[in-house]
Amino acid sequence: MFVFDERLADLVLAYCRERLSLDPVPLDYGGYDTSFSELLEGLLGPSGNDPQKVLDLFTERLATAVISHDSPRFLSFIPAAPTKAALLFDMVVSCSSLNGTSWLLSAGAVAAENQALGVIAELAGLPAEAGGTFVSGSSAANLSALLVARDTAWVHGHASPGRTRIALSGEAHSSVTKAIHILGAEPLVVPTADHHLTGGALAAALDADDDPSSVVAVVATAGTTNAGIVDDLATVTAVAHERGLWCHVDAAYGGGALFSERARRRFAGIGAADSIAIDPHKWLFAPYDCAALLYRDPSLAKAAHTQDAAYLAALHTAPRVPGMPPAGGKGGGEDPWNPTDYAFGLSRRSRGLPLWFSLAVHGTEPYRDAVDAVLATARAAAELIDETPHTTLVRAPELSIVLFRRNGWSRARYDAWSAQLLADQVALVVPTTWEGKPVARLAMLHPETTLDVVKEILDSMA
Repeated sequence: MFVFDERLADLVLAYCRERLSLDPVPLDYGGYDTSFSELLEGLLGPSGNDPQKVLDLFTERLATAVISHDSPRFLSFIPAAPTKAALLFDMVVSCSSLNGTSWLLSAGAVAAENQALGVIAELAGLPAEAGGTFVSGSSAANLSALLVARDTAWVHGHASPGRTRIALSGEAHSSVTKAIHILGAEPLVVPTADHHLTGGALAAALDADDDPSSVVAVVATAGTTNAGIVDDLATVTAVAHERGLWCHVDAAYGGGALFSERARRRFAGIGAADSIAIDPHKWLFAPYDCAALLYRDPSLAKAAHTQDAAYLAALHTAPRVPGMPPAGGKGGGEDPWNPTDYAFGLSRRSRGLPLWFSLAVHGTEPYRDAVDAVLATARAAAELIDETPHTTLVRAPELSIVLFRRNGWSRARYDAWSAQLLADQVALVVPTTWEGKPVARLAMLHPETTLDVVKEILDSMA
């Protein structure tokens, strides 16, 4: 019924080859004022369609209505710039129908994923016994880590199920507040110093609170989405441990900068965190969807996330085959390493393998160089904005996000300019709000985004 079709394979692989060869990747358009109902009407039904016609429909009408996140002119939200090696190996993962749930089902894939996790853990300064899994994104990673924080506090009697609170700053990502809501917890919003969460502010908030024992965790951010700010991780982790709190660091966007020796100093203290989330599909040049979730003590996560059922019992034993080495995805040991034990969810694709393959093919030095190139472009862009008469730099970039203002513009003017900028295929630059006022925001992650692109953007505002 569903058999290998050589013509279909050739069609799809030819498209993939052409897409991979684009240099540069065009920006294209999104879904504003676009209707697809007539275009797609009748496509899905009892009978199939000629694959060439379906692929042409996608290539000519659907794909062109998608803004390319991997274009060097995509400078909004958080861009993506996956390596060609990672993209190609993502095809291998899909073609192999890998189920990365457990050691029993995918020992080789799990071992490779854990090797990639080990690179990230070492950069962050976590101990050798640290470990975790790859999940779909930091929304899933943050929720999974905070569930462990909550349950660990309950088990060890640091808090009761009656009331649970998690400390964070107003700059924390929206997924953190959503995770707190899903867990049935409450937020304790801690004031910031120049938008940075500090240990002193956390301690003061706990001291002034009438129920500090209900606070089980704190979330610090290493690279806020709106402005790229890194919290004072060293003091936050220190206060958290003094007060018996779990410290989770959301480094979804900013964590890639750990590859840069120059930027790494901003992350001092991250290695003392109890859990860390970093998205390789952001600044580590992996395809969507890939987030690394790491725990200082993975046994606590395993206790919280392991799913028990009769049909799953085989996953939690260590089956031995004569002549085979012991199970254990981290290189040995008696217990199998099951990625599903370290985050919510069961079935999962081996989404960490494209990152592993790319790191193995390229080595870590090109990653360092790519991150350094982006940081240098962001600094140069800030200087250019500061020198341009009609623009004002709102704040110097800590990482690779630049906020600036076009003097005299209203939000409506920013919106109209942004739409025209996309229509002219100059760039995608969506305005944001900073301290209650509209501003422009450049989110740089693509190592091939040049200062010439920035100059085009600034010239369009004149």
